[in-house]
Amino acid sequence: MARNKIKVRMDCSSSSLNPRCTVFFDLETTGLGPSCEIVQLAAVSGEHTFNLFMVPRCRMQPGASRVTGFRVRRQRLFLHRRPVLTSSLREALVSFITFLQMLGRPLLAGHNIRRFDCHVLARALDEFNLRSDFQNGVSGFVDTLPLARQLLKYSGLQSFKQENLVKTILGVSYAAHNALEDVLALQKLYRALTPTANQIQQHIFTLDSLAIAAVNQAPTRPSEQSGLCEHLSKAVEITEDNRPHKPL
Repeated sequence: MARNKIKVRMDCSSSSLNPRCTVFFDLETTGLGPSCEIVQLAAVSGEHTFNLFMVPRCRMQPGASRVTGFRVRRQRLFLHRRPVLTSSLREALVSFITFLQMLGRPLLAGHNIRRFDCHVLARALDEFNLRSDFQNGVSGFVDTLPLARQLLKYSGLQSFKQENLVKTILGVSYAAHNALEDVLALQKLYRALTPTANQIQQHIFTLDSLAIAAVNQAPTRPSEQSGLCEHLSKAVEITEDNRPHKPL
């Protein structure tokens, strides 16, 4: 039986590329829809590893099961037909926060996390009112997908999927779509790419900045736009009325 895995030592050494400790993380989920749930949460920083499984509360999408090998039967989670030891979603999130805090507010790195993983993670944290605890334990996120595109823009690569990058840059294959295997491979890939601190800084974001960007990009219906304009107009009027007048 596969077991949940958390291994942490307090002698976390900082990356030579960045004074902050970097943690690589990944999720496996029930699908790719907006209401999908986490079934595996894994992270690695040097030799420190974290790997927990959860029984989802919604149905596993057939496509996701085919890709990841996860299936749920009689409220038990199976990976490639073998049962795995699971935690509740809340227990997994609290354990992840503790893992991060023990590593000293690290930078979290992941591949294509800005478009998917961070949104799923943020929704789960909000469900249990854990967002503030989580954010106090990290210094931000960096998405290795746009970072790799920047570093390899003259390489002629057509695909920047992690599996393809690992094959091309490191010359190896690995068991992709298992969160632990993905983060172990990503850590090696990141070291091979050797991004500078300045290049990393260009791609750092937070959950709050992600939420603001989502609001700004959301389409506004004409009626909502009209109401918003009216609200802003009133706010401006109130501000003007209450603004202290300069003496003549």
